[in-house]
Amino acid sequence: MFDYPLTYGEIYLFLGEKHYQAQFNEAINYLVAGKMIYQFDKFYSLKNDYLIIIRRNRGNQKAAEMIAKAKEVGRFLIKFPYVRGIGISGSLSKNFADERSDIDLFIITARNRLWVARTLMHCFKKLTFLVNKQHNYCMNYYIDEQQLQIAEKNIYTAIETDTLIPLEGDVVFEKFYAANSWTRTLLPNKTLRLASAKPLPTYVFKNLIEFLFNNRLGDMLDDVFLKITSKRWSKKTMLKKLNLRGIVMGMSAGKHFAKPDPVNFQNRLIERYKNKLTYLLQQTEERVAQ
Repeated sequence: MFDYPLTYGEIYLFLGEKHYQAQFNEAINYLVAGKMIYQFDKFYSLKNDYLIIIRRNRGNQKAAEMIAKAKEVGRFLIKFPYVRGIGISGSLSKNFADERSDIDLFIITARNRLWVARTLMHCFKKLTFLVNKQHNYCMNYYIDEQQLQIAEKNIYTAIETDTLIPLEGDVVFEKFYAANSWTRTLLPNKTLRLASAKPLPTYVFKNLIEFLFNNRLGDMLDDVFLKITSKRWSKKTMLKKLNLRGIVMGMSAGKHFAKPDPVNFQNRLIERYKNKLTYLLQQTEERVAQ
């Protein structure tokens, strides 16, 4: 946390307050001159350590390779019934990756068919374990067109929302960004944009499946899959089963969303963020006083 050097533009875009460019220039030059932050080439860092610059450059190169792979994955997954949009999330959406990185995907589905879509996609994911390709298909956050607004509104979710890389489904992502304009309150310099999302393609088999289940049977299946999945994940959490990273498995599930349990991750992360920020500000005050 905070060991990732940033460019001039990245710092400005993710400031928590609105500032004029001239004010920002003056402030960042003052911080560099006072050795409260350090400049290496085009990067600025809280640490006087060039090794983290090397780490970032390597991470950016690795991310470029994985993003190219993610685009292939997106072109395949958009063919699944009721899938309306696919984007890259997680560290990869921040243009960073290493040997342990996965391709984290953000999925938007048709209204009231999230659990049909998710079940079909995760049945496919079971097969990827047979060829050790499961890390390319980490479909861990789902919402549907009924509820496009992110429920938790904090600095973590604002950054995650604003750094998503949409791959497929330009129209639905446009609606998603409109529904989440609240992020501008926390990140006033960051303007949401669509990047390179492609239009939703038409597939005969996909349309046929959707036609067959756009009825009461489809409604029933969606509810059944929600109930089964919620029960399975609740049991995993109760038994404190760990994922591959050693974190207790947990999922928050509802009719219109499926996501990692924010209690298990977001709250701890934001607490670490606040503690680290307080520590850094105290350090800065002490250095200025000297």
